[in-house]
Amino acid sequence: MNGQKVRWGILGPGGIASTFAADLPLVEGAELAAVGSRSKASAEAFAQRHGFARAHGSYADLAADDGVDIVYVATPHAFHLDAALLCLEAGKAVLVEKPITLDLASAAQLIQTARDKNIFLMEAMWMRCNPAIRKIAELVDEGAIGWLSAVHADFGLQGPFDASHRLRDRELGGGALLDLGVYPIHLTHLLLGTPSTAHAWAHLTPERVDENTGVLLGYDAGAVAALTCSINGASRNAASITGTDGRIDLPSGFFVPRSFVLNRPDRETETFEFPFEGSGYQFEAAEAQRCFLAGELESPLVSHETTLEVMGLLDALREQIGVFY
Repeated sequence: MNGQKVRWGILGPGGIASTFAADLPLVEGAELAAVGSRSKASAEAFAQRHGFARAHGSYADLAADDGVDIVYVATPHAFHLDAALLCLEAGKAVLVEKPITLDLASAAQLIQTARDKNIFLMEAMWMRCNPAIRKIAELVDEGAIGWLSAVHADFGLQGPFDASHRLRDRELGGGALLDLGVYPIHLTHLLLGTPSTAHAWAHLTPERVDENTGVLLGYDAGAVAALTCSINGASRNAASITGTDGRIDLPSGFFVPRSFVLNRPDRETETFEFPFEGSGYQFEAAEAQRCFLAGELESPLVSHETTLEVMGLLDALREQIGVFY
């Protein structure tokens, strides 16, 4: 970063914002500038807890803060669009927690606004910035496991979650698919791109959000992906990537891995280790800073095209399972 400082603001001081804020000091050049909340008291408590210089009692005040370069939007999904637009209109670069919005149309609106204003915008899909995931993509591209034939991945939380919980609240964009299923889908998209066919089935809660969902993706070249997500049972939360010449296995917590195993016939099993401090959010923050300082409007790790393709797929899957926001 050549000693250059990037002044961060956090919009929405919830749980994920707290984890992100704890990782920010691990990023060279990251300055904890300001936090914005709908409650002044909440903003002040968050700022004091994490060492931010200023606290604002409204999102608008944070967006107007001249001492902020990039705003990390950490509200529930349903509020991403309005919050990110507010920041873009104020000239702030924006890192928006995943999923970037609730649907493709809103994502396209947000991205077009950023492009029109020549402002950096990135979806905070931290998994794609993780060093282990980046190494896996490199190995697959190099043909380390041959032709890629299948991806298997699951992400399930134990629950049970009360009906008032955000994961079951349709007004907040609840359900397993948008909150958890985005990880298996992004992993598959990273390695195989957009599928030619997509099928989904889900069991819905009384609130009409999906609590147990299966997705099958097919590719013209012959590859398949079998993916599951749920909020009613803890699965392995692991992944495997199979090719004609080998397999890559990701352990539990595949979405924030510190290691993976490369298995190939007639060769010694190789374990790749990527130890790091913190929770893993520092990698997306570092990438956002790199792009911002370089004057780039999007990241090659989580491009606008990637965001739009995945959001389009999520829209199609939600329509199949009958979840509408």
